[in-house]
Amino acid sequence: MALAVADAMERRGHLLVEAGTGVGKSFAYLVPAILRCLRRGERVVVATHTISLQEQLVEKDIPVLRDVLADQALADGPELKPILVKGRGNYVSVRRLRLASERQDRLFADAAARRSLHVIEDWAYATTDGTLSSLPALERSGVWDRVQSDSGNCMGRKCPTYDQCFFQKARAGLEEANLLVCNHALFFSDLALRAQDVGFLPKYDHVIFDEAHMVEEVAAEHFGVSLAEGRVQHLLTTLCHPRTGKGYLPQLSLAVGETGALERALVLVDQAAAAARAFFDELAGLMRTEGGPWTQDAGREAPCKRLREPGVVTNVLTPALRELSLRLSGLRDAVKNDADRYELTAYSQRAEMIAAEAATLVSQTLPDCAYWVEAGGGDESRGFNRRMTFACAPIEVGPILRERLFRQEHSVILTSATLATRRVKPGESTERSETAFAHAMGRLGCEGASTLQLGSPFDFATQVRVIVQPLGEPGGRLSPMSRAILRHVEETEGGAFVLFTSFAALNRCASELAGPLAAAGLPVLAHGRDGSRTAILQRFRENERSVLLGASSFWQGVDVRGRGLRNVIITKLPFDPPDRPLTQARYELIESRGGNPFMEDSLPRAVIRFLQGFGRLIRGRSDTGRVVILDDRVRTARYGRHFLEALPSGVRVEQWEAD
Repeated sequence: MALAVADAMERRGHLLVEAGTGVGKSFAYLVPAILRCLRRGERVVVATHTISLQEQLVEKDIPVLRDVLADQALADGPELKPILVKGRGNYVSVRRLRLASERQDRLFADAAARRSLHVIEDWAYATTDGTLSSLPALERSGVWDRVQSDSGNCMGRKCPTYDQCFFQKARAGLEEANLLVCNHALFFSDLALRAQDVGFLPKYDHVIFDEAHMVEEVAAEHFGVSLAEGRVQHLLTTLCHPRTGKGYLPQLSLAVGETGALERALVLVDQAAAAARAFFDELAGLMRTEGGPWTQDAGREAPCKRLREPGVVTNVLTPALRELSLRLSGLRDAVKNDADRYELTAYSQRAEMIAAEAATLVSQTLPDCAYWVEAGGGDESRGFNRRMTFACAPIEVGPILRERLFRQEHSVILTSATLATRRVKPGESTERSETAFAHAMGRLGCEGASTLQLGSPFDFATQVRVIVQPLGEPGGRLSPMSRAILRHVEETEGGAFVLFTSFAALNRCASELAGPLAAAGLPVLAHGRDGSRTAILQRFRENERSVLLGASSFWQGVDVRGRGLRNVIITKLPFDPPDRPLTQARYELIESRGGNPFMEDSLPRAVIRFLQGFGRLIRGRSDTGRVVILDDRVRTARYGRHFLEALPSGVRVEQWEAD
């Protein structure tokens, strides 16, 4: 793998590598990357999906390899300068924190918000990097918005705390660095901004995507538009809370004789709030007809509705927010100090951005996108009792990435444990092996890239049992699915992940199994019911008898080594819901080209997600356990063989009878 990566970098080409668990992917791409930095003076970006992998790279892998490869540096050449790159909003602004502290009684509506501010203040005195990664949990997470670094209100060198600024120090380090580690979201945010010549990453020579199976999804989010009701409400209540009368605008100190300008601004905030309610109420009304479930990873099923035509709602939001933006901009000449001028600039820009996004979504001016409205729960920490989101995303990100990423002068390497849709057999032709990556190439727009598929050094044939067991007939206290789950978790005495494709099924089984599992001394942890994803994963690791019921995010990116996880139960093959707006639009596009949406898109995506779920079990050479598949379609459906044939070589599949 290291040789293939080095070759792709040398020729500024593109490479897809599927490397099984245990191969050592990070070392395989970091070694050639570091050598390019040291011997060629080039800059490399490594983008991952999860924070845990970024931290592993920066804190463990890169320091080890920097020492090992130290003698590869040229005498008069550059030294290795790695850096973890974070978005600006992750950094605290010392100046804004001081300003918020001075005005806290007028800015914050309740004691919980002020306590959150004090937590930030205490942390700010001790932090070394000034980023959210070390900030303790806040009672009111919205308080961070008042103190974070923001381009709209940055005073640059005019700032009295410029020399203390965490972001400016990080920015200076970024310009000097030659090995940049960031997340996918930051990379694609930068790539989207580069179309407007305002990207923030320095010029780079090579890009490496680890956890590359997530690239398409993250890219789609950043090349689309999303307008959440909570975001609009947060801006308006930050300016002036309707119940308490506190907020940024009421505490402004204006020049003599300018109070009328402030009063007009406050009136416009009220009018914008009314317009926002009307706008999102109308969107909510659309959810009462034909809305289908779209599984979300927050403990709920979020109904959504695709909007096929522009203008289905009245856009009262854009004019209201645009007028407010202009008024906030006009207030800058009336305030007494620079700090407030910059604050007003930032709030004005936010209002204008919301206005522009609402106009884009209602008129559907972004081409080749699917548009939808989605309803979810509320954010009680900010006092909201409903959350609506109006969004769009490209139906295909391949054409965008082909133009903006793969046709540029840098090399691109993509690697993951799951990129191919089947195993490449020894001796297969290059053309035949490339078909295993055809789905990934088409989705990402990198047709013609080199490919490499590597197995795992683990002995799956002896380390894992794969059991296919169909569900039995209804009857008794438990549903057939709950009966099957109970049987297998009792046999392994817990230590189980039970993976679901919907929260409806997860919650039903959690309720049915709570009693029987408690009686067996097996603690049950349900995703969305028993705490945050991080919290329940930590509790799972602390008790080897635990049973964790998880949806979406537990199928991937979760690493539990050793005896703690010895049983993975896949309750259903993970096909995307066909009525999800983006999925529906993708199918229609494939059909319009004369293709088969199921074989070209639905099945390959399900196989890759299935392999991600399977991959939760064996994370080390000494791990053992079983993977149970409760969906008999892998045995009875014509397409079922695609799932079983994608499993690692040597794995035997046992067929069990239904209970």
